[in-house]
Amino acid sequence: MTRGRRRRWRIGLGAAVGSLLAGTAVLPSSAADTADVTDAVDYTVTVDPSRTGAAIDDSMYGVFFEDINRAADGGLYAELVQNRSFEYATADNKAYTPLTAWTTTGTARTVDDDGRLNARNRTYLSLGAGSSVTNSGYGTGLTVRKGARYDFSVWARADSALTVTLADADGALATPKRVTAKGGWAKYTASFTATRASTTGRLSVATTRDAALDMVSLFPRDTYNGRANGLRKDLAEKIAALKPGFVRFPGGCLVNTGSMEGYDAASGYQRKRAYQWKDTVGPVEQRATNANFWGYNQSYGLGYYEYFQFSEDIGAMPLPVVPALVTGCGQNQAVDDDALLKRHIQDTLDLIEFANGPVTSEWGRKRAQMGHPKPFHLTHLEVGNEENLPEQFFARFKEFSAAIEAKYPDVTVISNSGPDDSGTTFDTAWKLNKDADVAMVDEHYYNSPQWFLQNNDRYDSYDRGGPKVFLGEYASGGNTFANALSEAAYMTGLERNADVVKLASYAPLLAREDTVQWRPDMIWFDDQKSWGSADYEVQKLFMRNVGDRVVPSTATSTPSTTAPITGAVGLSTWATSAAYDDVRVTGADGTSLLDDDFSGDAAQWTTTGSGSWSVQDGSYVQSDEAAENTLVTAGDPAWHDYDLHAKATKKSGKEGFLVAFGVKDTGNYYWWNLGGWNNTQSAVEQAVNGGKSTLLAKAGSIETGRSYDIDIKVRGRQVTLYLDGQEWGSFKDDKPAEPFRQVVTRDQKTGDLIVKVVNAQDAQARTTVQLGGAKVAKSAAVTTLAAAPDAENTATGTPVKPVTSTFAGVADTFSYTFPANSVTFLRIKKR
Repeated sequence: MTRGRRRRWRIGLGAAVGSLLAGTAVLPSSAADTADVTDAVDYTVTVDPSRTGAAIDDSMYGVFFEDINRAADGGLYAELVQNRSFEYATADNKAYTPLTAWTTTGTARTVDDDGRLNARNRTYLSLGAGSSVTNSGYGTGLTVRKGARYDFSVWARADSALTVTLADADGALATPKRVTAKGGWAKYTASFTATRASTTGRLSVATTRDAALDMVSLFPRDTYNGRANGLRKDLAEKIAALKPGFVRFPGGCLVNTGSMEGYDAASGYQRKRAYQWKDTVGPVEQRATNANFWGYNQSYGLGYYEYFQFSEDIGAMPLPVVPALVTGCGQNQAVDDDALLKRHIQDTLDLIEFANGPVTSEWGRKRAQMGHPKPFHLTHLEVGNEENLPEQFFARFKEFSAAIEAKYPDVTVISNSGPDDSGTTFDTAWKLNKDADVAMVDEHYYNSPQWFLQNNDRYDSYDRGGPKVFLGEYASGGNTFANALSEAAYMTGLERNADVVKLASYAPLLAREDTVQWRPDMIWFDDQKSWGSADYEVQKLFMRNVGDRVVPSTATSTPSTTAPITGAVGLSTWATSAAYDDVRVTGADGTSLLDDDFSGDAAQWTTTGSGSWSVQDGSYVQSDEAAENTLVTAGDPAWHDYDLHAKATKKSGKEGFLVAFGVKDTGNYYWWNLGGWNNTQSAVEQAVNGGKSTLLAKAGSIETGRSYDIDIKVRGRQVTLYLDGQEWGSFKDDKPAEPFRQVVTRDQKTGDLIVKVVNAQDAQARTTVQLGGAKVAKSAAVTTLAAAPDAENTATGTPVKPVTSTFAGVADTFSYTFPANSVTFLRIKKR
């Protein structure tokens, strides 16, 4: 995951493709109901079966799992008890205590002393005679289903009878169980059969004498594939239904944030440590918990063994990511400790042995002891994640790579290109990777729907002889069908370039509805149910209909116009206090459009965001250092071809200034972000319906207390930017956002020709399809996703879902009208 300034648009984004900024291949406004659309645009798709396109690997599309949005504990990991080992702490979340999610009666206290269960499971609960403890799960209570079986376990040190109950406010949900604990720490088990359903259940343990408890657990018997310590069935089934080619795990920021030192058994927890795989294997009661980067606790009950096992269960290639001793996600520090680096390299070699080694090897034996004597067939491994210090990262990556290739030459070692699709870090990282002839580079980017429609050709110009691309994280910034359409359009370009882009995964995978740190997400859930987003339906359609080889094809484009950039101007800050002065807007003919030296009031400015703006000593000051996106605007949205000048001074805070132009409204504008990303980078960003894309980026920072002269020259679609009188950069925003995209592939096994067409506009696409003499049957199986652009799948309804039909009019040249706002796959049988 990329963290930092992109957080501005991830929450509450409602992007719709049909209302892009004026002048950039403007699409018609959104239709309320695609059935009412009568307009049509004419296209021609021409297929050339005489030529051979790129081969597509079986692993082309996969999934990226990160423990974000409670994706693991409280999500995919089927454990129903929250904080089962009493290890929650303020290091995880300021609101946490060792008794979070628990209530007690009688005498009860949590203890961390030499009487603990083991060195890694340090805190336990001491219960006095006649006392009890009750757990409420992750939401309103434990969800149980009538007739379902549930397996209880607890580690206890006691000479006492323990009474275990499963109940809600209306009474018992199952017959209570009684277990007798005797002596030192031991594991005790029981099982329940629910006599009725409930979403507010509670699990309670009561004792007749003094007792110590730890690892209080309740699992549904019906986990995915019936595995103990298993996965929540409906979530695992939704992932399996995608038929992914790979599973990337354990995450993004989890991998390279926090201390690299790891767990210290002598001094107790090394809280907030980077994810290290050895912490996550072996008996669950011996796995240490950790503070999750996303603000909660992770138990590691779902660990590397379970990730490998799940990948195997669904027929996907496992693709683990290990830290490279350069932190990311806003931390941006390189760890200089040669001994620690060597340890991490050895840990990585041990990981490969754990996955692939014989049972006679140290780590292969540990895998066998966990229940899997056969190897997991690991073939790809990634080192690092989105490092923003490319030179420091790559120096360490080379040491990892050399050690892995020397011992395991058949394992592909994957590098990365930082957190963005362009900019200084990206360019530097790619040069380092290319010069070193790295096998594969992981790219990550989260952009607006418009960016995805504009950049279908991104990989057309990549070096065919250079490193291959793993698009490990991408999404368009929302879960509406408009977002999914733009991603589908982009995926046609990924397939067309399958000789370069070898792997691709939408991110993130899972989100618990009541615990969301990041939007958008592919699969959503609560304690009772789960549902796939519109993006999920697109990903599933592509994953299940990949094909083995691209059949070259072309399509005519959508007529478009190019109007000048128009809009008002704006000022903003982000976690920073700043002062602005001498704001002037002058037309290309010299006409004064705005001139404000703030010698009086700020009546010309409209506040649209947060923050505290006031005129102070002849400047317009935003004084709230904690406020994010404090945009104020002035002028006419119809302005075009003008010069904007402003003087800006940073007073305090984390970042710099944001000077906006081409402002249509709060979700549609450009701004020059000076000193963004924790004051490490400057960039021009474009917002379309709230979703941002970076148009130009450079490294750089803003000094506190220094006054800067900022000038922006807008002429047509051309923009030139000046800082203190020197040209900083320029760009021309004239790339069309093409709404009609296609790709054709062939399934070698069936001989099917798969024509995939995305029509991301409110007009139907009346299309002539020319198959170039391909020998095909007269009918095609059709799968269509069609909905209003703002349609969104939720817990209460899923308007975006596939519809299947048969089309009987296939010929060498035939006509097909693709619905407005649709993704359509035609599977045409070989004749």
